[in-house]
Amino acid sequence: MRTRPASRRRLAAAALALATVACRQDMHDQPKYKAQGKSDFFADSRVGRPLVAGTVARGFLRDDAAAFTGRENGKLVEAFPFPVTSAVMARGRERYDIFCAPCHGRTGWGDGLVVRRGYRRPPAFHDDRLREMAVGHFYSVITNGFGAMPDYAQQIPPEDRWAIVAYLRALQRSHQGTLADVPPAERARLESEPQR
Repeated sequence: MRTRPASRRRLAAAALALATVACRQDMHDQPKYKAQGKSDFFADSRVGRPLVAGTVARGFLRDDAAAFTGRENGKLVEAFPFPVTSAVMARGRERYDIFCAPCHGRTGWGDGLVVRRGYRRPPAFHDDRLREMAVGHFYSVITNGFGAMPDYAQQIPPEDRWAIVAYLRALQRSHQGTLADVPPAERARLESEPQR
C-alpha cells in the first residue's frame, strides 16, 4: 500500500511538532544552585549546608585514641599500636628523610640543611632525655608541634607518623649499638671486612 504525499507531509509535520515540544528552552534553564552560591531558601543564605553533628567521613573514624593521639587515658603510650615490620621501617625512613631530615639531619643529630643555613637547631634524638621518652611523645610532637617545630598533622597521615617514630627509635638504638647486637651471620661478615 502506498501513502499519499499529503499523508506523508502530515506525518512529517506531526513528527516535527513532537520533536520541537521536547526541546523547550526551559530544559536548558533549569533552576539549580551552584557551589558557594546564595540561597533565598535557607536562613543563612548559603547553598552549602553544614555537616550534621557527629558526621564522620568514610575512613576517618578515629576511635583508637592511642593510635591517633599517642595518648591513652591521658598518658603517653609506651608501645606502638601495630607491629613494626621491615616494611614499616622502610616507610618510616622514607618519610623521615622527606619531612624530618631537613631540620633533624639524616642521623638525628639536629644538623639538617636548614640548620646549616641559620635556622634554630633542634635537639639531637640521641640525648638521654629523648632516648627515654615514650613513643607517644614523638607521635604527639609530629601531630601537634612543639616549641619551634610546627605540626605536621596535615602533611603526614597517622600511619606514616608512627612509621617515622619507629625509624627514629632505630636511629636512637643504632647510636648506642655494639657488635654484640648484630646477628651472628652479619657479625662474621662485618668482622671479615677491612677497617676503614
